[in-house]
Amino acid sequence: MRNITMTLPTALPSMVWGWKELLGLCKLKVVAVMLVCTAVGMALATPGLPALTSVTFGLAGIGLASCGAAAFNHVIDRHLDAVMTRTSRRPVASKRLPVAIAIVWACLLSVAGVALLAWQVNHLTAALTFASLIGYALIYTAFLKRATPQNIVIGGVAGAAPPLLGWVAITGQITPEPLLLMLIIFAWTPPHFWALAIHKRDDYARAGIPMLPVTHGIPFTRLQIWLYGWLTVLTTLLPVMIGMSGALYLFIVVCLNARFMVWNWRVWRGQDSAAPIGAFWFSIRYLLGVFGALLLDHYAAVLVW
Repeated sequence: MRNITMTLPTALPSMVWGWKELLGLCKLKVVAVMLVCTAVGMALATPGLPALTSVTFGLAGIGLASCGAAAFNHVIDRHLDAVMTRTSRRPVASKRLPVAIAIVWACLLSVAGVALLAWQVNHLTAALTFASLIGYALIYTAFLKRATPQNIVIGGVAGAAPPLLGWVAITGQITPEPLLLMLIIFAWTPPHFWALAIHKRDDYARAGIPMLPVTHGIPFTRLQIWLYGWLTVLTTLLPVMIGMSGALYLFIVVCLNARFMVWNWRVWRGQDSAAPIGAFWFSIRYLLGVFGALLLDHYAAVLVW
């Protein structure tokens, strides 16, 4: 009886879970950024305001599927997360939430999201969302993340899909414009994530994840951030080059690019240990600013017309 009494308190924490833990699987802040890019894709797909029903059900379905993909990420990465300081308190990694419950939750979210898109939006959006879910949850998380230091570059295709999904939710077809929006996020992802990887290099090394700073060193990674930063700048100018956006977008994006490259230059120089994490956080605001500028320019042009 004495032994049972002593071991009971240590067993309790893993059995105590609720909505907080379930929502913690969803990476809501990341999903929120994705949905902003999705909404911009929806808005740019039509000269006026997109249909409210398509926007509502589209964002709901894509959001649910994205939360499901994030939940699968928690399950698949639970052993890696447990040894990394940044992720050790995640619900599954810390054993506050049983793995079986997390899997059921991930499946429910994913199925609900894709089914909602197929039912209320269109089948192409549902199919592309499902492909993105598989790309992130299985191809990237379960394979690429552990297989190659180019995991972020290759896996970035799935993460770059939101504006394409938003565009297709409104138009039902794939055209060059949403692929260009997708290209912007694809180019932006490596400098964004590699900056965090430099800051958390020891964590990734301890977990045995072959992130670029671990396999090729920090100086090489800093150079890649600098080069990919310029590639991102180039892609953000393409909407103007093809006539998709005008002078207002160009002015805003030039200002954003200048600040973006100042941060990347600070990382490249390697003289400021706080520069990588500062560049990481700014890059999120930068992406939101670029897509906000696209939206502002689009509706400014509509009002002028």
